[in-house]
Amino acid sequence: MTKQALLAEILRLPPGERIALLGEAWDSMAARPSDVPLPEWHVEELERRMAMPDPQFVPWEEVRSRLRSAG
Repeated sequence: MTKQALLAEILRLPPGERIALLGEAWDSMAARPSDVPLPEWHVEELERRMAMPDPQFVPWEEVRSRLRSAG
């Protein structure tokens, strides 16, 4: 089956089933992050940030709390 044919089949699914399928596909990639290639610009940006003399990181819990408060 070609990629175009597969996409056509997926687009025929009801929205809820498409979302579930996307979730399953995402989970399969998240289970093996080392298999997912990073774009070179991501690597460069990560290296740039890690080389900063005093990098400022915000813990995920704080980011999530701010987002929920912003509403």
